[in-house]
Amino acid sequence: MPSKQPRKQRKFRYTAPWHKRRKMLSANLSPELREKYGRRSFPVRKGDIVRVMRGSMRGHEGKVMEVDYERLKIVVEGVTVRKADGKEVPKPIDPSNVQIVKLDLSDPRRAEKLGGVEVEQAS
Repeated sequence: MPSKQPRKQRKFRYTAPWHKRRKMLSANLSPELREKYGRRSFPVRKGDIVRVMRGSMRGHEGKVMEVDYERLKIVVEGVTVRKADGKEVPKPIDPSNVQIVKLDLSDPRRAEKLGGVEVEQAS
Protein backbone atom coordinates (compact mmCIF):
# COMPACT_ATOMS: atom_id res chain seq x y z
CA MET A 1 0.00 0.00 0.00
CA PRO A 2 1.52 3.26 -1.08
CA SER A 3 -0.01 5.58 1.56
CA LYS A 4 0.71 5.83 5.30
CA GLN A 5 -2.35 7.98 5.98
CA PRO A 6 -4.80 6.16 8.29
CA ARG A 7 -7.74 7.64 6.40
CA LYS A 8 -6.51 6.11 3.12
CA GLN A 9 -5.67 2.80 4.82
CA ARG A 10 -9.23 2.61 6.17
CA LYS A 11 -10.69 3.59 2.80
CA PHE A 12 -8.68 0.82 1.12
CA ARG A 13 -10.06 -1.76 3.59
CA TYR A 14 -13.65 -0.55 3.20
CA THR A 15 -13.57 -0.42 -0.60
CA ALA A 16 -11.27 -3.37 -1.31
CA PRO A 17 -12.34 -5.86 -4.00
CA TRP A 18 -13.21 -9.44 -2.96
CA HIS A 19 -9.93 -11.01 -4.06
CA LYS A 20 -8.00 -8.60 -1.83
CA ARG A 21 -10.48 -9.01 1.04
CA ARG A 22 -9.78 -12.75 0.98
CA LYS A 23 -6.11 -12.06 1.58
CA MET A 24 -7.02 -9.73 4.47
CA LEU A 25 -8.84 -12.69 6.05
CA SER A 26 -5.60 -14.64 6.56
CA ALA A 27 -4.49 -16.09 9.88
CA ASN A 28 -1.19 -17.47 11.14
CA LEU A 29 -0.61 -21.21 10.93
CA SER A 30 0.33 -23.23 14.02
CA PRO A 31 4.04 -24.14 14.31
CA GLU A 32 3.29 -27.74 13.20
CA LEU A 33 1.44 -26.55 10.07
CA ARG A 34 4.19 -24.00 9.33
CA GLU A 35 6.74 -26.79 9.40
CA LYS A 36 4.56 -29.08 7.28
CA TYR A 37 3.55 -26.57 4.57
CA GLY A 38 6.47 -24.13 4.60
CA ARG A 39 4.38 -20.98 4.92
CA ARG A 40 3.45 -18.67 7.76
CA SER A 41 -0.18 -17.78 7.09
CA PHE A 42 -3.15 -18.84 4.98
CA PRO A 43 -6.65 -17.43 4.33
CA VAL A 44 -9.24 -18.73 6.81
CA ARG A 45 -12.11 -20.79 5.47
CA LYS A 46 -15.33 -22.20 6.90
CA GLY A 47 -14.48 -25.60 8.41
CA ASP A 48 -10.93 -24.78 9.57
CA ILE A 49 -10.14 -25.41 13.25
CA VAL A 50 -8.65 -22.30 14.88
CA ARG A 51 -7.29 -21.32 18.31
CA VAL A 52 -8.09 -17.83 19.65
CA MET A 53 -4.80 -16.14 20.61
CA ARG A 54 -6.01 -12.70 21.79
CA GLY A 55 -8.93 -11.31 23.75
CA SER A 56 -11.25 -12.64 26.42
CA MET A 57 -11.68 -16.01 24.64
CA ARG A 58 -7.92 -16.62 24.45
CA GLY A 59 -7.02 -20.31 24.29
CA HIS A 60 -10.43 -21.40 22.99
CA GLU A 61 -10.37 -23.79 20.00
CA GLY A 62 -13.26 -24.20 17.62
CA LYS A 63 -14.39 -24.66 14.05
CA VAL A 64 -14.86 -21.61 11.82
CA MET A 65 -18.62 -21.35 11.28
CA GLU A 66 -18.72 -18.25 9.08
CA VAL A 67 -16.36 -15.93 7.20
CA ASP A 68 -17.76 -12.41 6.83
CA TYR A 69 -16.20 -10.74 3.79
CA GLU A 70 -18.13 -7.50 4.36
CA ARG A 71 -16.89 -6.88 7.92
CA LEU A 72 -13.61 -8.81 7.52
CA LYS A 73 -14.40 -10.98 10.57
CA ILE A 74 -14.82 -14.69 11.30
CA VAL A 75 -17.24 -16.52 13.60
CA VAL A 76 -15.80 -19.40 15.64
CA GLU A 77 -17.91 -22.17 17.17
CA GLY A 78 -18.27 -21.65 20.93
CA VAL A 79 -17.10 -18.02 20.93
CA THR A 80 -20.23 -16.19 22.06
CA VAL A 81 -21.27 -13.14 24.05
CA ARG A 82 -24.34 -12.85 26.28
CA LYS A 83 -26.82 -10.11 25.36
CA ALA A 84 -28.71 -8.06 27.94
CA ASP A 85 -31.79 -10.27 27.49
CA GLY A 86 -29.69 -13.39 28.24
CA LYS A 87 -29.46 -14.64 24.67
CA GLU A 88 -26.09 -16.02 23.48
CA VAL A 89 -24.93 -14.63 20.12
CA PRO A 90 -21.74 -15.40 18.16
CA LYS A 91 -18.92 -12.91 18.66
CA PRO A 92 -17.11 -11.98 15.41
CA ILE A 93 -13.31 -12.13 15.68
CA ASP A 94 -10.60 -10.56 13.57
CA PRO A 95 -8.64 -13.34 11.79
CA SER A 96 -5.36 -11.74 12.90
CA ASN A 97 -6.27 -12.80 16.46
CA VAL A 98 -6.52 -16.52 15.71
CA GLN A 99 -4.12 -19.29 14.72
CA ILE A 100 -5.11 -22.07 12.33
CA VAL A 101 -4.65 -25.45 14.04
CA LYS A 102 -6.19 -27.72 11.37
CA LEU A 103 -6.94 -26.84 7.76
CA ASP A 104 -10.04 -27.99 5.90
CA LEU A 105 -8.50 -29.50 2.75
CA SER A 106 -11.69 -30.94 1.24
CA ASP A 107 -11.21 -28.56 -1.72
CA PRO A 108 -8.53 -29.88 -4.12
CA ARG A 109 -7.66 -26.35 -5.33
CA ARG A 110 -7.02 -25.21 -1.78
CA ALA A 111 -4.84 -28.24 -1.09
CA GLU A 112 -2.92 -27.51 -4.30
CA LYS A 113 -2.22 -23.94 -3.08
CA LEU A 114 -0.33 -25.45 -0.15
CA GLY A 115 2.18 -27.02 -2.51
CA GLY A 116 0.75 -30.22 -3.94
CA VAL A 117 -0.29 -31.76 -0.63
CA GLU A 118 -2.59 -34.76 -1.09
CA VAL A 119 -6.29 -34.07 -0.45
CA GLU A 120 -7.62 -35.19 2.95
CA GLN A 121 -11.18 -36.44 3.31
CA ALA A 122 -13.59 -34.01 4.97
CA SER A 123 -14.44 -35.15 8.48
